[in-house]
Amino acid sequence: MSITVTQITAKNAADINLPNEPFRIFGQMLPTFDGQQWAYTTRQLPESQVHEMIFPDEHYDFAAMAPDYFFVGAYDNADNCIGLAIYHREMFKYLYLDDLKVNRDFRGQGVGQQLLNAGKRIAKAHQYRGIYTIGQDNNLAACLFYLHCHFEIGGFNTHEYFGTSQADKSNIYFYWDF
Repeated sequence: MSITVTQITAKNAADINLPNEPFRIFGQMLPTFDGQQWAYTTRQLPESQVHEMIFPDEHYDFAAMAPDYFFVGAYDNADNCIGLAIYHREMFKYLYLDDLKVNRDFRGQGVGQQLLNAGKRIAKAHQYRGIYTIGQDNNLAACLFYLHCHFEIGGFNTHEYFGTSQADKSNIYFYWDF
């Protein structure tokens, strides 16, 4: 099966509302900073604590978002959207990867990497020096995926979720320099 990756336009704007699907929570990434560089270790959950999580669907509005965002879709042979990357224009030198999702039937087949490569082309065309994104430390699969795709850890925020139902999570900032 071949996958086509292309920018989403007003013509196929409904594709930006690709439903979220569950993903496994099986461990945690634990970043450390020695004053000069980031490193990390991982902690695996006991099998009895491994579970699935799903984010609520976002209900994006293409017309309202289009001036500030780039949308990239991955399509199967039948032109079904099976993956999505949403990039936000930033005033800094990094394009922000706001959302990345791949239907679970297509995970592990390089679709996410293709969506990131499309973002790299967009970023370069708009003179960004790279892409950055945020991953929750308990979403170990996503954190390891970003590192596998040339991102580096660039920051860690332990306060973002205080006072919420997700207070046990922290955000890891990932940067991909070109």
